[in-house]
Amino acid sequence: MVQHIKQVGEHRFRETFGRHYEEFTVGDIYEHRPGRTITETDNTWFTLLTMNTHPMHFDAEYAKASEFGKCIVCSPFTVALMVGMSVTDVSQKAIANLGWSDIKMTHPLFAGDTLTAESEVLDKRESASRPGAGIVSVKTTGFNQHGKVVCTFNRTMLIAKQGHSVEDKVGY
Repeated sequence: MVQHIKQVGEHRFRETFGRHYEEFTVGDIYEHRPGRTITETDNTWFTLLTMNTHPMHFDAEYAKASEFGKCIVCSPFTVALMVGMSVTDVSQKAIANLGWSDIKMTHPLFAGDTLTAESEVLDKRESASRPGAGIVSVKTTGFNQHGKVVCTFNRTMLIAKQGHSVEDKVGY
């Protein structure tokens, strides 16, 4: 998490988060912490809020007959948590998310598992249409508490340059 302390007055300071475009370096890896232990309630609520009716996510009797023997965490919940974990490191200064690609669910998560994530900067380039921004691409990888990769995806964002973020404009 990139945290900056900004003086906003005499004896007064404000913490700010995130990276401007200039602060990204291709090849750098950002470890997103803290992790998140997933509960059965988290999984059930997310499943029901998104109207996912697959019983593998909320029907323990049904899930007992599966190869896993118990309910699995809803895949979009895993992706959403990983995105959320990465915000302060990679997209706090984003103007827009431009897309996600190559989402792979490589190992199931279960209630009680702890998810951590990291993002590697794959590419960055100046925006051709927005002089105050650049385009940054990262690969985010999620792990369970045993270090097993559970999910990967690529994400591309339009990131503000220094002096051009909303925080810069409103004094955050």
